[in-house]
Amino acid sequence: MTLINPPLMTHGGTHAARAFRMMVRDLARGSQGVTEGDDLKVYQLATPGAGVRVRDGSAVIRGATWGQGSYTQYNVGDAIVPVAPTGATARSDLVCLRVEDPEYEGTRDPEKDEIGYFHVVSNVPATTTTVPAGMTAVPLARIDIPANTAVITDSMIKDVRAVANPRRERRLYTSFPGSLSTLTYQDNKWHNWPSSARWSIAVPSWATSAKLVTTFAGLRLTKSNVYANMQNVFGTVQGQNTAIDDDQGTSTRRNTIVLADSLSIPAAIRGTTQTLYVQTYMSKIETGDLSVDGSTSLIADIEFNEGVR
Repeated sequence: MTLINPPLMTHGGTHAARAFRMMVRDLARGSQGVTEGDDLKVYQLATPGAGVRVRDGSAVIRGATWGQGSYTQYNVGDAIVPVAPTGATARSDLVCLRVEDPEYEGTRDPEKDEIGYFHVVSNVPATTTTVPAGMTAVPLARIDIPANTAVITDSMIKDVRAVANPRRERRLYTSFPGSLSTLTYQDNKWHNWPSSARWSIAVPSWATSAKLVTTFAGLRLTKSNVYANMQNVFGTVQGQNTAIDDDQGTSTRRNTIVLADSLSIPAAIRGTTQTLYVQTYMSKIETGDLSVDGSTSLIADIEFNEGVR
């Protein structure tokens, strides 16, 4: 195939529809899926019955044929999609947003027929998360329907959407203790320490998960062996424990400790400002102390990511 001419936006030129579709494909970086995390989510009907509803939203649908380009489609208000009842055996159906362009498949007439529409692929394998090969469509939900069932409920609906180009935002925070701060307790309890490891962080409204790394460079250990645990706390979400297990005796020494977590962001804290802090558990097993001072650097590195919600 030769170059498609004229290039888009050439004054006086006539442009094929697929040139615009290829522009959509390029702008979407070849990806397909819903635009934002809550777009085109599938729910049960307001009064559960033989169908589902698809909420507002938009999507990019990549053509199944190379050179076809990508389509954009949006839905305003709840769309009702009928689902056939089951008989004596259970069945799984796939709800998708399909484009049937007569230039590539089917016989639909763009002047009178719906070219983009919600479509149910019936009787798919119970693990299906993608549309059948050769179909120009994006998957929205799989419905796993028990035998002899005509009423679809949310418990039967498996969300299989993906965000076409999920957003992500990375932020870096630092802190440097102004003076010596020591945690001397050997009490088998958690303490919000050190106080300098504390930051206020704005959570994007679209964030569904976060990767968080907190680093203590030059953490000071003194007096005796130390056994402790440290943990990130972000808002109401606790990270995993990281152990500090040191057997170097009575000398003063410094270590680098890294706390790393992959966190789910609850809906309640999206679009709010939350506190990130570190808590430390001091064990009675050992009697050494932990300290931070002017030679300690604290770094919090957090990356928010978007997913379906």
